[in-house]
Parts: sequence; C-alpha cells; structure tokens
Amino acid sequence: MSEAGNGVLQGRAALVTGASSGLGRATAIALAKAGAAVSLVARSAEELESAREEAPTTGGRTLALPMDLAREDDAIRAVEQTVEAFGRIDALVNAAGTDAPGRVEELSVEGWDLTLSVNLRAPFLLSKAAFPHMRKAGGGTIVNVSSVAGKKGWANASAYCASKFGLTGFTEALADEGKEHGIRAIVVYPGAMATNWGAFSPEVRRQSEPNRAPATRVLAPERVADFIAWFIASPPEFVLTEGIIVPIEEGLP
Repeated sequence: MSEAGNGVLQGRAALVTGASSGLGRATAIALAKAGAAVSLVARSAEELESAREEAPTTGGRTLALPMDLAREDDAIRAVEQTVEAFGRIDALVNAAGTDAPGRVEELSVEGWDLTLSVNLRAPFLLSKAAFPHMRKAGGGTIVNVSSVAGKKGWANASAYCASKFGLTGFTEALADEGKEHGIRAIVVYPGAMATNWGAFSPEVRRQSEPNRAPATRVLAPERVADFIAWFIASPPEFVLTEGIIVPIEEGLP
C-alpha cells in the first residue's frame, strides 16, 4: 500500500484522536504530509505538541487540542474548535484508545466504564458532532480504529474486546446512515503494532496465552497510517462496505 502523495488532501481538514503517540500520531503526520490541515487530539499536552511539531505543515495547518475524550464536553469541543480553526471538517479518525487488562472476575467497573467510554462512546460523540458539518459540505470520511480484538475475544481483555466489537456495529450503522449524504465510514482492524500498548502488549499476551510463541514481527504504525490516509484521499465514490483487515505478519493473532 503506497502512502497518500503530497498535496492530495490540500484544502481538506481532519481531526485525529490519540494523536500524541502510536497510530494516532502516525496518522496525523501522514495526513499533514498529504496536505491536510489537521487537529491533533489527545490528553498529554506535551506529547501532543511534540507530535504537532513533527507533522509537516506543507499545504495545511496543524492544531494541538489537549482533550480528555472520556468527557463529553471535550469530545464536542474538539470538533467545534477544528471547524472554527479550519472552516470545515472532512475527515475524522478515531484512533484514541485505552485498556483495562484483567480477567472478568478481577476487572473493576471503573476500568470497564473507562475503556468503553474512550474506545466506543467517544467515537460516537465525535461522529455525532462531525456528522452535521460533513452533511452540510456534501460528504466526508470517518475512520474508526478497531483491532484484531474486535474480531476475536481474548482472555484478560474483555473490556477492550467489547469496546472494539461494539465499534464494528457502530461503524456499519454510521456508514448506512451516511451514504445518502456522501459520508463514508470504515472500521480498520490492525494486528499487533510496534507500540507495546494495551491488550496485546508482550506482558499481557504472555499472561493470556503463556504457551504461544512470541511474535517476531509486528506492524509499524506508519503502515496502517498510510492505509488510512490513502482511503481518506480516495475518490468519494470509492466505498468499502465492510471493515478492512490490515495485513498482519504470520504468527500474530
């Protein structure tokens, strides 16, 4: 998969959550490289500013928005400030995520609620806020980042899996509602990435599957980010009705 070329997103604006690290950061950089104006959203102001400075600004501007997406007001405000700064929002990438590892009998209600709030409720809130702007503009693209944990349940990751399975259903419903307005929605299922985070970190995987040989190769976040940027830059009539499984290396889940 080749990355979106420079300038192909000139004049368009995107909002990327989880943009301070990992896939969110790589996606924000890829979209900025393609010429889009990009709002970077995450909790850590310092890490967010570092990511914003790394993003190329050719053809567009970048905006750092420290927000806690577990808060409804912050999610709505992220969309409003993006539209205020750039005059539009053409793409929304929900890449922020959190996890509360642990077996069901040990998992706290607070951990469960926080995981679903960030991984599922926040994409709903952001999509709800962005949808009217995209409809008014005649179209847009929403990318929800799931995981292989959205296709198969794993021990020690019940909250994470539940949130990612739910994200699939939400995205399919969103795509069905958006098609008459030119709004595309897609869910992306990356395999294990080189971020050492969450339910598929080496330590958690060792606990859930102690007899499984460790994966020797993982996806670079930039590979997945390139796919996301390519899809956003693709012609509006190019509609994928099913979630995309980003190719993963042999030996990964």
